Amino acid sequence: MPAMQVAIAIAIVLATIFAMEWVAWASHKYIMHGFGWGWHRDHHEPHDKTLEKNDLYALVGAAMSISMFALGSPMVMGADAWWPATWIGLGVLGYGIIYTLVHDGLVHQRYFKWVPKRGYAKRLVQAHKLHHATVGKEGGVSFGFVFARDPAKLKAELKAQREAGIAVVRDSAGA
Repeated sequence: MPAMQVAIAIAIVLATIFAMEWVAWASHKYIMHGFGWGWHRDHHEPHDKTLEKNDLYALVGAAMSISMFALGSPMVMGADAWWPATWIGLGVLGYGIIYTLVHDGLVHQRYFKWVPKRGYAKRLVQAHKLHHATVGKEGGVSFGFVFARDPAKLKAELKAQREAGIAVVRDSAGA
């Protein structure tokens, strides 16, 4: 593969990974906290199960990635194969791996135990804990998974939502 094609492929993979954070944010806010709450609810409730219904969303992500690999495969699509789809599929897969390590691993400590004391990793954990500060699917902050806003600003948003009656915030949220 010529150097220019390699550079384009890498650019497509990286652009897809970044775009997937927006897809994940929108899906989390409007689907998981909307009509898809039935799958997502148990993620917001205490339990001692290894798997959650929420894990079904990982299968949706896997289906997106596999579909892109299929669209980019001449073996599947023949002459109609769309070459960028393979690299998009790889980007979706890459985001899924990052999501699994960051959200499930670091934030929820499903795979390893490490509590960051400073830096961006601490900010991610704080932002996601503030996301879990609301009771139910209404209101809330920090719907992204890899990019986290300033926790102080998120606390102020939660406080405003509570005061406006948009969200019920748990007492320990600090809002």
